[in-house]
Amino acid sequence: MILTPRQEEARDVLNGPAKHILLEGGSRSGKTALTVRNVILRALKAPNSRHLITRFHFKDCKEAVGMDTLPFVMRSAFPEIPYTINKSDWYATFPNKSEIWMGGLDDKDRTEKILGKEYSTIYLNEVSQISYHAVMLAVTRLAQRARYTLEGRDGELALKMYYDCNPPSKTHWVYKLFHQKLDPETKRPLESPDEYAVIGINPADNMDNLPADYLKTLAGLPARMRRRFLEGKYADVTPGQLWTEELLDTHRTHEVPDLRRIVVAVDPSGADDEDNADNDEIGIMVGGLGMDGKGYLLEDCTVKAGPKTWGGVAANAFDRHGADLIVGEKNFGGAMVGYVIDTQPKENGRRRPFKLLTASRGKAVRAEPISALHEQGKIVLVGNYPLLEAELCGMTTHGYVGDGSPNRADAFVWLFSELFPGIVREEKKKEAASDRGYYIPNVSDAWAA
Repeated sequence: MILTPRQEEARDVLNGPAKHILLEGGSRSGKTALTVRNVILRALKAPNSRHLITRFHFKDCKEAVGMDTLPFVMRSAFPEIPYTINKSDWYATFPNKSEIWMGGLDDKDRTEKILGKEYSTIYLNEVSQISYHAVMLAVTRLAQRARYTLEGRDGELALKMYYDCNPPSKTHWVYKLFHQKLDPETKRPLESPDEYAVIGINPADNMDNLPADYLKTLAGLPARMRRRFLEGKYADVTPGQLWTEELLDTHRTHEVPDLRRIVVAVDPSGADDEDNADNDEIGIMVGGLGMDGKGYLLEDCTVKAGPKTWGGVAANAFDRHGADLIVGEKNFGGAMVGYVIDTQPKENGRRRPFKLLTASRGKAVRAEPISALHEQGKIVLVGNYPLLEAELCGMTTHGYVGDGSPNRADAFVWLFSELFPGIVREEKKKEAASDRGYYIPNVSDAWAA
């Protein structure tokens, strides 16, 4: 494992005097591999020491660290060192009886199990997804006294807390803690600011280990995501922002549970089949309602084309996912949308039910209850959707502040308005009640699915 010059600088910071150290920057800059390498070195240095690497989701930690990064670092940096991984409790054991545990903070029982031990090193991977409360809980377990002998001298391993992230927004606790040197809860200056160190590292600093066109791929992302994943910059705070990077990161998975209902949502525009170069994209989203009561985004099929093409895309998505319904906005095209869907060739003669939705309110008002559901963890993204996520982060209580038209975001809102119809009904009741001066909530309606 050969380090680039910037990675060597980051390594020196990891080994420096600070107790809390953050590596921040763009995607695939080598942050995780570099930090895992340091955790392994500490484990090899101090016999019988215990170390922890954790992410918000245990599955992500198991797959990204336990099955990928840690074996890669062992092969490339420590090929002569034997080790074993217990895949029941997920910890690695080395010849000197040191251990590196891997876990997640998304499950109460699992969290209690891994935090029931003391560690010499704790590495919080992708902290944009982790709450400050969870960080404070983890800090209480940074307490193992591990001794070592080096060149005939005895020593004690310094306690270290490592963090890394693709920078979220400046409202996140990690920005307050490491850049403003403020306690995220009390907003008071840190008592020992010198214990907190930060260094930035970006994909351009890791070009020796990346495909030649990777930077070009990142450069093609929307501006907001380009700043985060290419340039490693924190997003400025947008007043009234309905979605943030950290909200989207927190409620993301790569597993799809059993679904009881699947819907395809279409946000149509006026594009025709002959000339659509200057027209808006047609937002097409696929999502489902899980048996756990959560809504899952399954696919973004957005396309820039006329009715013949986007109708085929929507119909194909319906058939591939075995959907139950296609929904589209009535105000733009009316029955035309349903006609376009209905005229598509049918798979095995199966009809595709279609439902028109009416936009009686503005985009921001429609989006607010969906944003609230997302914040409560009732909506989950299955995978990553850079273009959609950029649009969602441009949605505010005052309207859309991003570039162009938020067709993907509109379809996203239509999708989850249909999967959680009670939320929309409840908001309409609030509007009607505003004229009367009182409002009686209906809890069962609000959580109907």
